[in-house]
Amino acid sequence: MSAHIEPPEGGNKKIALLIAVLALLLSLSEIGGKQAENEAIAKNIDASNLWSFFQAKTIRGTTVRTAAEAMEIDLIGTTDAATRERLQKRIDSWKATVARYESEPETQEGRKELMARAKATEQIRDDQKARSENFEIASGLLQIGIVVASASIITGVGVLAYAAGGLGALSLVFMALALVAPRLLF
Repeated sequence: MSAHIEPPEGGNKKIALLIAVLALLLSLSEIGGKQAENEAIAKNIDASNLWSFFQAKTIRGTTVRTAAEAMEIDLIGTTDAATRERLQKRIDSWKATVARYESEPETQEGRKELMARAKATEQIRDDQKARSENFEIASGLLQIGIVVASASIITGVGVLAYAAGGLGALSLVFMALALVAPRLLF
């Protein structure tokens, strides 16, 4: 008497079909994972660019603020009214520039807006990274499921086919998480 469970009649065809379904799911998981990985890389570059722009605005603002403060010192020692007026206009212009560097809602290129955009882009990047990780786990489960299903055909142990199906079902959970709640586990 055999100690293993035999696959049902026509079992090898059913297991072959299971392997085909697992391979199809593996392909979809790999495509999803690659797409998420590419998007994460693109968003990382976008975030880096936004932070660089933010730093440039900070440097420009500091430079202009310092020039305005130096000119304010020059203004104190100036007695000529026309010169004082020119200096004050320049100081006011520079202060307006500094304020524009801090916040520029119409172009979304002030430091405040750049920071918000960079953080939002980082959030998308992190979501895509988590999505990629979920797809990677699903792909691994599917690869193992294919091997286990193949072993079921070779050994005739039907339980392995059920285990392969279970791994396939578990991979679907990770694929669903990748799509709807990528950061639930990561």
